[in-house]
Amino acid sequence: MKRSVLGYFVLIFLLGSCAALKKGDKATDTFANYREDLDGTLITFPDLSEQAAKIEATQVGEEAVTVDQDLEFALDNFRERNRSERYWSGYTVLVYSGVDRDLAFKTRNDIYTDFETLKVEMQYQQPRYLVKVGRFINRIEAQAFYFQLKEQFPTARIIQDRFQREGYVNPEPIQDGER
Repeated sequence: MKRSVLGYFVLIFLLGSCAALKKGDKATDTFANYREDLDGTLITFPDLSEQAAKIEATQVGEEAVTVDQDLEFALDNFRERNRSERYWSGYTVLVYSGVDRDLAFKTRNDIYTDFETLKVEMQYQQPRYLVKVGRFINRIEAQAFYFQLKEQFPTARIIQDRFQREGYVNPEPIQDGER
């Protein structure tokens, strides 16, 4: 009996609370004709043609300083710093790396005969021989040659490498009496 009475009270409470939450139509009718004027708070921007006319009027008597001069100056400085660097970093295709001298020379000769346009370089770094193809700034440039070589030389891979800059001239050493 207690449970049924308690259940009735809970049911009456829930139905009563739902009725209190029901929205009335009076509130929507009250705000149906509401308007708010925000023109005073909105940001306004001047017309672009007016701005361009103002800029042209100020530059008529003056010589305009261009960005091109600053850019040219920065590029010249960049070139000078690069000329003073002895090495540059890039990528190459490593076709052979191993200790067998005969196989290294055979690989180099095969590349010469099958790919006449490619520049092959052979290095000896004790105790191994390296057969490399090309000098590339970007890895993407090296991939074109890599895919050509990969068919005939399955062990070929692209590696990072440092190359001596062509035309690099060592700065003159300082003599003992010049300091």
